[in-house]
Amino acid sequence: MRWPMLCVGLGMFLVGCASTGKPPAAAAEPVPAHQLFTLASATLKEARRIAVYTPPGYDAATDARFPVLYMPDGGLQEDFPHVASAVDAAIRAGELRPMLVVGIENTVRRRDMTGPTTVASDKEIAPITGGSEAFRAFIRDELMPEVRRRYRVTEERAIIGESLAGLFIVETFFLEPDLFGTYLALSPSIWWNAESLVRQAGERLAARADLRAELYVSSANEVDDIVPAVARLGEVLRVSAPVGLKWEVEPRPDLRHDNIYRSSAPGVLRKWLPPTQGAATR
Repeated sequence: MRWPMLCVGLGMFLVGCASTGKPPAAAAEPVPAHQLFTLASATLKEARRIAVYTPPGYDAATDARFPVLYMPDGGLQEDFPHVASAVDAAIRAGELRPMLVVGIENTVRRRDMTGPTTVASDKEIAPITGGSEAFRAFIRDELMPEVRRRYRVTEERAIIGESLAGLFIVETFFLEPDLFGTYLALSPSIWWNAESLVRQAGERLAARADLRAELYVSSANEVDDIVPAVARLGEVLRVSAPVGLKWEVEPRPDLRHDNIYRSSAPGVLRKWLPPTQGAATR
């Protein structure tokens, strides 16, 4: 099944669903201490609300700088609470290196997370799609400089996301691999545009023999679309991955599309961003 249940209801509930592509949370979810700021984007021609978690000891360690984990779907009513909570718990347990988490709240989710497509059924999912290039430019040219201005950060950057956000992450890895050092894509919708990212993956990897980065891709139990697409990507990586690319493709048939993020993110973060082994720095 390609898409979660369509939003139903009236009034503001419909407005919220249409703008993000996800139903709003039923109740406020616990979230670690964080800051919020709004960034007016010339690229997207709208304001974006940003949530930022800083690790324990950040305020006291005035000379220290920290890596940053970026996340689409990063609003307080989206995935920021559970990801920030997982990061905070792992840091306090000594199982994750201290880092900031920067969550980007959605406005028009399906526009921002998708690239162009020639497939008619893809174009039916939303009035506007294909905005990933602009969203990536917003992150690169507006958000990252603002984070550097406001916070003490290193050049080490990671990104995590699921479903359409996972699609955006895989696309960014192939189109602009130097933007992040670690790419964590959980059950990504890489069936988009007839699996164009998968079909072009070998050629793109061959063009970057010097690439040094980390890529993790998982799949839940969506056997009709995501599972075969991820499996095909895994085969391309097995044959064509550059020596400097650390990668893993992990099938998770025990998990569903609607629970893979919460169920697997804590373990994935601990594995790929441990306290004693640095990821590729950018």
